[in-house]
Amino acid sequence: MTVIIAPMSPKPSPRQTAPAGAAEPTEPQKFTLDDLCTLSDTSKRTVRYYMQIGLVDPPIGSTRAAHYLHSHLDQLLTIRKLSDAGVSLDRIREVLSGEVPPVPPRQRKPGSVEVRSHLFIANGVELEITPEDAGLTPEQVRTLVRAVMQAYQDIQKGNP
Repeated sequence: MTVIIAPMSPKPSPRQTAPAGAAEPTEPQKFTLDDLCTLSDTSKRTVRYYMQIGLVDPPIGSTRAAHYLHSHLDQLLTIRKLSDAGVSLDRIREVLSGEVPPVPPRQRKPGSVEVRSHLFIANGVELEITPEDAGLTPEQVRTLVRAVMQAYQDIQKGNP
């Protein structure tokens, strides 16, 4: 099925047209609520609900003269895609607002390889570091090891 949507704005009068060869100003394409619903495969009721809860921006204008832009369509298509993938509306709100999602903890799987640094400080005192999980560079790990060793020596000498 092919849907062709024409802009709602009236045709410009001959005085409003740009001279030949000049770049014509581009006006953003406007959609009616019906157009928006058709293009996003969403019901009017759902679109209004998304506006009510703040997932979709309100229309430009009010009453029957209200219109929607591509940004509204993009919001609805993003909501549709995430919703179809099983994402909650609260999480969709976070995505649309641009919040950086927290990095989920990596699940260890059988056969996975992890690099860890094991620092033996003294009998019964050891430190295990997973640099990747800790977000440390090799230089930062070396600095940490030196600081821990120095702190342990200071404690042993009685210099806390």
